Formats: sequence, structure tokens, C-alpha cells
Amino acid sequence: MKLTSGWIGGSLSLGMSIAVRTWMKTLRFQISYYDSSYDPANASYTTPGIYIFWHEYIPFMFYLRGHNDVAMLLSQHRDAETLARATRFVGFGTIRGSTSRGGITALRKMFRQGKTMNLTMTPDGPRGPRRELAAGCVYLASRLQLPIIPLGLGYDRPWRMRRAWDQFAVPRPGSRARAIMGPGIWIPAKADREQLETHRRQVETVLNRLTVEAEQWAETGQAVGNPVVITRTPRALTWMRGSAEPAIAKLDDASRRGVAT
Repeated sequence: MKLTSGWIGGSLSLGMSIAVRTWMKTLRFQISYYDSSYDPANASYTTPGIYIFWHEYIPFMFYLRGHNDVAMLLSQHRDAETLARATRFVGFGTIRGSTSRGGITALRKMFRQGKTMNLTMTPDGPRGPRRELAAGCVYLASRLQLPIIPLGLGYDRPWRMRRAWDQFAVPRPGSRARAIMGPGIWIPAKADREQLETHRRQVETVLNRLTVEAEQWAETGQAVGNPVVITRTPRALTWMRGSAEPAIAKLDDASRRGVAT
């Protein structure tokens, strides 16, 4: 019997959702913006975007930004099935695929949803290398003409899963959690492969810089910019409707499309 199928998988996903929310709500969240109009939770929000942050900080946004018309790109691997269901419990749409498995189909789904929804991904997932940005988000930003919104995230001296490829961060209960939402980064429409690689390196540099700044802020308590307290609007756990079917096509034309494998 597969633990990710049927009522067993649903129970595991619901349990994960409850556990993460219970743990994360003890943290003290603050955020500093380059432009607050890019945050879909703000009244000043105007423009859909592609939100990126490193894989090790998934629970941070999982907790804070459900029910904000955001679709999350997740791996097709069966181990991600529980996470996919859990994200839908807390109010995210899901698209299954990655830049190494089912990528093109997933990108096409994201194209369709990008007309009406925000998109989010962890550009070093699902297998790393840690904090090295794959080109998928840059390719999407170019073809959809949506800005990339980099999110630097950090906890105060979190526990780390050192054997995990991403050194997954587990925050200490009651500790500081800090976010820096960077400026919107626009990629030229129909950028060629060389241009995509140039922008990929630039976006990676920005995301790493913001992440280090957020981590230092969380550890030292020394504010960056003009921080505000960030909260999650109370919302019951409800199942987010919409297909989470797995993408099936291989990314066999990645090199022609300029997407890194």
C-alpha cells in the first residue's frame, strides 16, 4: 500500500499542514520590502510575479502566503506527493514537474496559470546543488513577461539537517524569522540562451545576497530597511481545488529552449 495514496496520503498531508502551522506560528516574523506592491497579501499589490526562494526555507512561505492566488511548482517524485497535498490544504495551487523531470509540461501548465495567478518555485530544488539557481524561473519570466521577485529568508540560528542536500533549516520555536522581498527583476521577452544564462547568474547573485542579509538580520536583530511585522491571515485548513496531476513529458528539448537541466 502506498502511503501517499488515498486517505492515508490525505491524512499525512493534513498532519503535515497542522504540524507546520503549529510550529511556525510561534515565530516572530518581520519583512523588509524594496517594493511592497509585489506582495500579494498587501492592499497595494498590483502585479503578478514569479516568487523565488531557496528550497531549505519552504515552511516559511508555506505558512505565510497561502490563499493568495499562488501556484507552486513541485517535483514529480512520489516523496513530494505529501507536500503537494499539504500545500493545497494551506491554500496553494500546485503544478507537478521540475527542470529535470516533466519540465516542459510543467512549464506549459505554468504558462496557462500565469495569466491569472502568481507563481512560486525553489530554483535550487528538488535536488540541488544548494543555492545554485536553475534557469527555469528566468525562462518563465522571459516568456510570460512576469517579474521575478527574489525572497531572502532567514531564521535566528536554526537547526540544520546537515545530511540533506539543502541543509534544510528548522527554526527554533519562538525565534526571529526575517524576510527581504527584493526588487522585481524583468527579463527581456524571447531572450536567447546566452541572454538567459547572463540573467540567471544575475538573479542567483541577488537571491544569495538577500538570503545572507535576511539570515544576518534574523541572527543579530539588526533591522534591514524599514521592516514591518508580517502576519498570516487566520484561515481554516481547506482543500485548494484544482488539478495537481503529474507532468509526464521529459525535458528533452531544454537546450533548444534555453532551460538548464
